Amino acid sequence: MATIDLNADLGETVDGVPTADDEAMFAVISSASVACGGHAGDAASMRASVARAARFGVAVGAHPSYPDRANFGRVAVAMGPADLAAAVAGQLDDLVAAGADLRYVKPHGALYHAVSADRVQADAVARAIADLAERLGRPLPVLGLPGAIGEAAASAGLPFVHEAFLDRGYLPDGSLVPRTQPGALLDDPDLVAARAVRLAREGVVEAVDGSLVRADAASLCVHGDSPAAVDMARAVRAALDAARVEVRAPW
Repeated sequence: MATIDLNADLGETVDGVPTADDEAMFAVISSASVACGGHAGDAASMRASVARAARFGVAVGAHPSYPDRANFGRVAVAMGPADLAAAVAGQLDDLVAAGADLRYVKPHGALYHAVSADRVQADAVARAIADLAERLGRPLPVLGLPGAIGEAAASAGLPFVHEAFLDRGYLPDGSLVPRTQPGALLDDPDLVAARAVRLAREGVVEAVDGSLVRADAASLCVHGDSPAAVDMARAVRAALDAARVEVRAPW
């Protein structure tokens, strides 16, 4: 039986207000990338996410970002590598302090895209993750798109796991359509569910121009703060179950 991970970015409270229906999302996913204070989230939301993960049997990952709550971490911030590593390390430590049995790390937003292209920033993030992995005494995989972060993870002795996005448009080169452009966001549950099955079975995703992009992903993401997130996640889980694809965390 084929297997795939289904992850969502959760715990993204802003001023104490959730941006997603975390209770509904935790019920259908296998991994949760939990905001740890950089772009959203606080100590209370982290503890709540850890508790939900335990209740639903979901793996907890850290979702660190540039320290930029004003822009929800979606704007690049000019930071030197030492400052970036320290910012990421602090966020990881905060999630561990909230009781998380941390299984992986997935950068958020602008940082996610920066570390895919910029080796200096990727090395800084990988260094922070590797330091925590050493303290935990076990590997701590990095989840992301192929690129500089995969190389940095390998150099730091970290496993790297490829991810694909179910609710984001793809360009023919395998990168994501910028959020400011048409086709960036998908919200049709049936379309997203069919995309999930194809990714799990064939390892390909259709780009905005109709071409097929290779995406040998071990984890599929539905953004928790999308307006149709719950409907999409439920449709994806049902479609994967019907296609006899086991939804299971790989960590």
